[in-house]
Amino acid sequence: MTIKEIIAPDEKSQICNSTLRALPNWFGNEDAIVKYANDVRGMSFYCTFDNDSPVGFVAIKVHNPHTADIYVMGILESHHGQGMGCKLVEVCENFCRTHSMEFLTVKTLADTHPDPYYAKTRMFYEAMGFKPLEIFPLFWDESSPCLFMAKHIHLL
Repeated sequence: MTIKEIIAPDEKSQICNSTLRALPNWFGNEDAIVKYANDVRGMSFYCTFDNDSPVGFVAIKVHNPHTADIYVMGILESHHGQGMGCKLVEVCENFCRTHSMEFLTVKTLADTHPDPYYAKTRMFYEAMGFKPLEIFPLFWDESSPCLFMAKHIHLL
């Protein structure tokens, strides 16, 4: 597995689009996929490769001088449990340190929704040190309550 920063906006969009479409249990909303694939074009973007094939990515959105957000992250289900998610979160943490940002945030589906796939997602983020801060019931829509999580980044 290798991780590399992707600079070309079209390549970011294509990797995001194809990966999210391969993850229907997490990303089944067409409008959301199109929005993510468009939005990542202007963000810092890192991709994991198995040989020369992209198998996962993370896009980082900078909110302000103190905070960056894991805007969207996806790893092909066939590659879950191999440490790629952990490595991509580490890339985000290093991005924060490099830019003297002390908070890394992420939004995911809240536990008030019974989705078993997002239960695993929340467990992953909690294992990575993220803490749940607040549920925003209408951030996305009524059927998808948003859990806002954050992690303090220790600056060097």
